[in-house]
Amino acid sequence: MAGVMSRRLDVDSLRALVAIEKHGGVTRAAEALGLSQSAVSHKIKRLEESLDCEILSRKANAPMFTAAGQDLLGYARRILGIHDEAILSLSKSTLQGKIALGMTEDTTLTDLSRILGRFRRVYPEVTVRTQVRMSLALQELLAQGALDAAIIQVFQHEVRPADILLFRETLHWVKSPDLILSKGDPIPFLSFDENCFYRRWGIDLGQDEGAVFEIVFECSSAAGIIAGVTSGLGVALLNQRHLRLDMEIIDKDFPKPPDLAYVVRRARKPRNPALETLVREIEAEVSRYGTLQIAV
Repeated sequence: MAGVMSRRLDVDSLRALVAIEKHGGVTRAAEALGLSQSAVSHKIKRLEESLDCEILSRKANAPMFTAAGQDLLGYARRILGIHDEAILSLSKSTLQGKIALGMTEDTTLTDLSRILGRFRRVYPEVTVRTQVRMSLALQELLAQGALDAAIIQVFQHEVRPADILLFRETLHWVKSPDLILSKGDPIPFLSFDENCFYRRWGIDLGQDEGAVFEIVFECSSAAGIIAGVTSGLGVALLNQRHLRLDMEIIDKDFPKPPDLAYVVRRARKPRNPALETLVREIEAEVSRYGTLQIAV
């Protein structure tokens, strides 16, 4: 038992392990963590030596993680969550105030929800009121002063100097493999509601290119659009995180959409210390992993 109790799990090594899983490999994890590939590999080697087992599979065509590695990942996420929350809690100042925050549906399904939960536990005197809307609707609320800040999607060329860039994503044309598009016929288009800037770009594109887009399905939820695509109802514009194996990417048939950027955009109000603290925590999480991952 003494030998087991003398073993230690290094927090930075666990963070490297989680980054490898999130980014799909040692090289990408190293880039996201700002480390060399050899430094990340060394951290994993230390874990393997401490636990006396293989964590990463070295066999060709095998899963990235061994069974032990998969088990350790579950523990690593829990350890890092508690570790980071403890650091915040013990180093916090007395922070009070209110934050009116806007988010898109995309961001509610990511680690951001966990970050907000942790923020509320660490700063119980700060009230965070969140509204979930489409990006254009959130921009309007910001202009009206109804929000202090919002995490929104914009096309990359629309990022403002005062925006805080969190990460970028690509946008793709998709359909079901079962859907046959006949040349010259209107293109059945699955659209988010009228506040969707994908939709506005797509309709404008159709007018410029001579194509006719016919909106056959409208839904403000990404889940609804995904279901419509996989059911073969029509063509849609979806960002990278919503792509599925049963979708066909048809970018070659249409002009390339602009890249997307997720940004924090503040309202033109006096600086709010509570908001600035929350923004710093979101930035720290993104710099750690390179993106806001889909929550599991």
